[in-house]
Amino acid sequence: MSRVGNKPIPVPPGVEVEIEGSRVTVKGGKGALTQSFNSDLSITRSDGVVRVARPTDSRTHRALHGLTRVLLANMVIGVSEGYRRSLELVGAGYRAQQSGEKVIFQVGFSHPVEVAPLPGVTLVVEGNNRVHVDGIDKQAVGEMTARIRKIRRPNAYTGKGIRVLGEIVRLKPGKAAGRKK
Repeated sequence: MSRVGNKPIPVPPGVEVEIEGSRVTVKGGKGALTQSFNSDLSITRSDGVVRVARPTDSRTHRALHGLTRVLLANMVIGVSEGYRRSLELVGAGYRAQQSGEKVIFQVGFSHPVEVAPLPGVTLVVEGNNRVHVDGIDKQAVGEMTARIRKIRRPNAYTGKGIRVLGEIVRLKPGKAAGRKK
């Protein structure tokens, strides 16, 4: 029995869910998202709640049950509230600058790195060392965050780099720590 798959998805006021076979469209104040799911699973809406049901207890149906429910819930949250991931730049001289939709990063390379947002994602620079990634699609926001972080990952010895806000970087001891005796 799936604990996640059986939970109903509450639909807040102002959000419309249209189900056409295995294709679901969710429209809200922030935009609209459409996604196709496995046709074996049944998706129904009643009394302001969306439910996902599976036909059998086979391994693939059990796996898809929870996945489909979570993806639908993410769509509902995305169009009503939206998603935001924040990144911070740590290091002397590391900074970000807004240039239209794009963001220019100066993170210790000999050249600035220019990043264009994915479709449906907006990049906002706060101060000069914090970047916010906003959007209605949780997958796109996570992908954009990962791409930006990949430019300069946090160094294991100094902690310098681009990190997700609140990320804890465990620093390794340097060479000098091993020589003490």
